[in-house]
Amino acid sequence: MRWEGDRQSDNVEDRRGDGGGGGGFGFGGGTIGIGTIVVALLGSWFFGVSPTTILSLLSGGGGNQHVQQQAPSHPPANDRETQFVRTVLGYTEDTWTQIFKAGGATYSPPTLVLYSGRTGTGGCGVGQSAVGPFYCPADRKVYIDLTFFRMMQQRFKVGGEFTQAYVIAHEVGHHVQNLLGISGKVDRMRERASETEANAMSVRLELQADCFAGVWAYHTNQAKQIIEGGDIESALNAASAIGDDALQRQSRGEVVPDSFTHGSSAQRVRWFKRGIETGSVQQCNTFEARQL
Repeated sequence: MRWEGDRQSDNVEDRRGDGGGGGGFGFGGGTIGIGTIVVALLGSWFFGVSPTTILSLLSGGGGNQHVQQQAPSHPPANDRETQFVRTVLGYTEDTWTQIFKAGGATYSPPTLVLYSGRTGTGGCGVGQSAVGPFYCPADRKVYIDLTFFRMMQQRFKVGGEFTQAYVIAHEVGHHVQNLLGISGKVDRMRERASETEANAMSVRLELQADCFAGVWAYHTNQAKQIIEGGDIESALNAASAIGDDALQRQSRGEVVPDSFTHGSSAQRVRWFKRGIETGSVQQCNTFEARQL
């Protein structure tokens, strides 16, 4: 993946070494507290709204939230890994700013928190590295312990910088969902739903975030030519490796579809591919899709 020399985001808070967080990417525990606080971590698509008009609604709900941001304890380090994260976050800011602008709205970027081990969040409890990267809508922050990328390589044999960028873009996708103002609607629906139905909503949410990550990759590559040979294949391998069926087969020896919260390997691959092949936000309407 080509990225050196491009703009780096300033919206990074580095808590590493401080001691001491969401839709999750789907590693290990997946979303923080599945079955407990996952309701607070959801964002999704407007139900019953035509995909052709969704961008004109981006400036709707969610825009009036005011969150007290915690000042960084110290500036981000300047090692290559941190520079990469800041650059990818900058890519997401540029891409989603343009997409929102095209819809007559203003994009408000999230803060990305780098931490080690565990850290507090502004409304999503205590984040721990075991759950993988996650997004907390209450404080509009993405939380990442960078050791996750090494665990992906060791456990699933998937890695590479574009794969890491896909993970970051997936979490930013949850932020985009939050900005769409849908979190409350999904929350209320989950409260009235059975566990199986609530899980199904979570799957559609996560697949949409995968599709949004693909949309990001499409537009960023159009602008910056960041994708090199093998990059897309690596990201697709990662999407396949962290599908619910693959994780359950590895940990339980059996697959229980009703308990899926992130989607199967095939589904995650399909929706990421849809985003990266079309570059269209409208193509990511998982909530109206007959087939996931």
